[in-house]
Amino acid sequence: MAISETERRAMSRALELALRGPRSRNPQVGAVLLSPEGETLAEGWHHGAGTPHAEVDALSQLAPGAARGATAVVTLEPCNHTGRTGPCAEALIEAGVARVVYALDDPGDVESGGADRLRAAGVSVESGLQADDARALLSSWLDVRALGRPRVTVKWAQSLDGRAAAADGTSRWITGPEARADVHVRRAAADAIVVGTGTLLADDPALTARDGDALHAHQPVPVVIGSAAIPNGAAVTRHPHEPLHYATRDLGAVLDDLLDRGVHRVFVEGGPTLASAFLAADLGDEVLVYLAPTLIGGPRLAIGDLGVDSIDAQRRLSIDAVERLGEDLLIIARPGARPEGGH
Repeated sequence: MAISETERRAMSRALELALRGPRSRNPQVGAVLLSPEGETLAEGWHHGAGTPHAEVDALSQLAPGAARGATAVVTLEPCNHTGRTGPCAEALIEAGVARVVYALDDPGDVESGGADRLRAAGVSVESGLQADDARALLSSWLDVRALGRPRVTVKWAQSLDGRAAAADGTSRWITGPEARADVHVRRAAADAIVVGTGTLLADDPALTARDGDALHAHQPVPVVIGSAAIPNGAAVTRHPHEPLHYATRDLGAVLDDLLDRGVHRVFVEGGPTLASAFLAADLGDEVLVYLAPTLIGGPRLAIGDLGVDSIDAQRRLSIDAVERLGEDLLIIARPGARPEGGH
């Protein structure tokens, strides 16, 4: 059965509804129920962990039996498992829904299979409608679903000889204005920006995403990791978001808590100790190195101990891109397997 124009419009509406739900461990999902004549019967979206899923949220607005023969248009394949709530596929079957149109297959091993369950019950199912739009909407959640934690970008700036600061600790500015502007754009795309207490106390960063003197519309939540307290007058205390402080070295626990708070993308800004800790723990999914054409020398390396005791244990990266930013270079890389026989 071909997808109708009414169903296409309903999917666009469902994608709008999905955005009303909070970012969390669970996907943002929207649903629209259509009568056999194509009229909208009810709308729903997922309101957060432990609440009814979008399909059930929509069904709850109807009297018993009112959804019989209806079409459910949903942004994600109806789930097929029982967690805090029951399987949406079963709820649709019990409600008498005759047809389901959804955008994106559920990537979960446990949650997927809803489409097959619906078909087995005699429900007409069509998939893939506006899949690209749904994938874009859920892009950060899909990363989280694959990783089991937020996606982490580790960034640093360095001289050609690998230094992040001069011997006296000063580091402003190694890179030029174009590189620094690029950093702020990338900060604005993150949900959280992370520094260690050493960097906080030494540099007093604001941890905002700025466009010149103005703030970007979206601001990452500032996160500080380390045992030292955040000083009362620190610049970060004036951030649009209240800073989160984790007095722990357990980075996995930090990421787990951030995910509970709806953080999907983490931008690790500094300093060398924290960046090295994330990389040593294999918790860096992307590395951004801003490379300035300057020589500094001295002991202030951009990256510290990674647990590499021999060349055989080196941590090789795959280069995704190299960009010119004024006089500086941006190298974008990700962890990659060491090629056989590589050096």
